[in-house]
Amino acid sequence: MLYALFMQLGSLYHGFYVFQYLTLRGVLAILTALILSLFIGPFFIARLRQYKIGQIIRNDGPETHLSKQGTPTMGGALILLVVILTTLLWSDLRNPLVWVAVLTTLAFGAIGFIDDWRKLRRKNTKGLSARAKYGLQSLVAFAAAGVLYALASKPVETSLILPFIPHVLIPLGIGFILFSYFVIVGTSNAVNLTDGLDGLAIVPTIMVAAALGIFAYVSGNAVFARYLDVPWVPGSGQMLIFCGALVGAGLGFLWFNTYPAEVFMGDTGALALGAALAIVAIVARQELVLVIMGGVFVVETLSVIIQVISFRLTGKRVFRMAPLHHHFEKKGWPEPRVAVRFWIITVILVLVGLSSLKIR
Repeated sequence: MLYALFMQLGSLYHGFYVFQYLTLRGVLAILTALILSLFIGPFFIARLRQYKIGQIIRNDGPETHLSKQGTPTMGGALILLVVILTTLLWSDLRNPLVWVAVLTTLAFGAIGFIDDWRKLRRKNTKGLSARAKYGLQSLVAFAAAGVLYALASKPVETSLILPFIPHVLIPLGIGFILFSYFVIVGTSNAVNLTDGLDGLAIVPTIMVAAALGIFAYVSGNAVFARYLDVPWVPGSGQMLIFCGALVGAGLGFLWFNTYPAEVFMGDTGALALGAALAIVAIVARQELVLVIMGGVFVVETLSVIIQVISFRLTGKRVFRMAPLHHHFEKKGWPEPRVAVRFWIITVILVLVGLSSLKIR
């Protein structure tokens, strides 16, 4: 909205045309989202407390978590509000990729909201059934993947790109839809599984979103894409604004979510943020780089899968508790130590992912 306004005002004063630059609007998106989060956050958290929208804690989890019972949850609604508002303010709304990202994020946020709300009403940790949750996620993911496939104008936009290996494109054809579905649903649930400690999920999300914003900017710029030998995807540069909004809103949320947390994002935020990262990665054709940079999310998910398979086949557990962050808590690591060490690992993985821009 502001972007369109400034472009109109540019006919009166050319100085307004400075807002056509994606890098400037990306920075403004970060600042806008951060300021909105810090401004709205206290009022939002106060309302959650007023209506007793508090976290339900598992009885079989780490004992240190019992004190978190009743901490305001569903704070992901704050993230969603800020991300969507900021994106609408600074993006070129004529770009259909922007709407795919916005609507997919909102839809996954709505699924998370229903899940959180059911947990609150039943006063236990069981929300939506697994079948219902994955069914709804599948509907949204297939719809988003189908739209992206329909919007593709070049073969490269539906091909799998291998990081660190130049000039290798694996055409997916109609299989792009199925592949993108798995990326969206998988990333959404991976972030959700990681969201178990104060600040644990939001910091890696911020880092990965920032890196994906760089990839999107490069892939949307014909000159940079050619120089760095990455796929040129017209219009993908607008994802930089969306990623900027994710970064700013994430930083604002972290202000309240850092240990000891004043609010939790809940499934409302975790499912939505995972889907948002997946959409940007798909648009920029960097799904495999997302796997690298989001390695913490991947390992957390694998720990759950390994734990379930091991217990069903042998009756024994590989980890003291899954997801993995709970395993370390059970070993006696303080919560902040687990979170910070996972953040450090994410920094390393994000740098490795970014290096794929040049190492080809």
